[in-house]
Amino acid sequence: MGSIGFYSKGNDAMTTSAAATTPAKRATLYRMVMPGHVCPYGLKARWLLKHKGYEVEDRWLTSRAETDAFKAAHDVKTTPQIFIDGQRIGGHDDLRRFLGLKVADPAATSYRPVLAVFAVGALLALATSWLIAAPLIGVATVERFIAITMMLLAMLKLQDVERFATMFLNYDLLARRYIPYGRAYPFLELGAGLLMLTGMLHWLSIPVALFIGGIGAVSVFKAVYIEKRELKCACVGGGSNVPLGFVSLTENLMMVSMALWMLFTI
Repeated sequence: MGSIGFYSKGNDAMTTSAAATTPAKRATLYRMVMPGHVCPYGLKARWLLKHKGYEVEDRWLTSRAETDAFKAAHDVKTTPQIFIDGQRIGGHDDLRRFLGLKVADPAATSYRPVLAVFAVGALLALATSWLIAAPLIGVATVERFIAITMMLLAMLKLQDVERFATMFLNYDLLARRYIPYGRAYPFLELGAGLLMLTGMLHWLSIPVALFIGGIGAVSVFKAVYIEKRELKCACVGGGSNVPLGFVSLTENLMMVSMALWMLFTI
């Protein structure tokens, strides 16, 4: 028993000694901190370094002249700049690579934006059912989900109608023949979704949803599955990197399904 205690104390002492002799990780960060501008990537780099256990020497570049002089001295085009052990690592993205972390590609396609819309639409539909004391799981909740999702997608398109309409021309069959249709589409989608959510004017909402959803579904199917074209979808606005494909087709089929359901249940 005594020998066990002896070795335990010895190990503790060795661990303490090793910790004391382990050199601290140090980094030097140069970032812009001016009265009218604080570099957001400098803040992110400082947080990341501290999060990874580095002692950060935070050096501020407090004027445009000071920043330009720093860039010229180190032959760099951007700030922030990070130095570790006297070696220049680079900017924020370079730091992430140095630490073995993923760096997002701004040009990469992703379904995340449209899936986020569907998720928020589902939550709003459930919340609405809860507020009116309706069953959370049921046909009415699904109807609300589709109507709310249509409105959310229309809202994103309405942020920049002209940009959406231009991107829409890449694949929509009707917009190619009649240019104003691309500009009208977000308003038609929003109006149909609103009328479906409120249960008003079925004689208007049903044909509108059938019309825009039907043409959209045919257009997407033709472009993606027949012509095999790799395009970006305008479904969440003209600036998205959502690939045209299954999710885009689902948006249109949802509208058609909702319209048909209402047509046979009213």
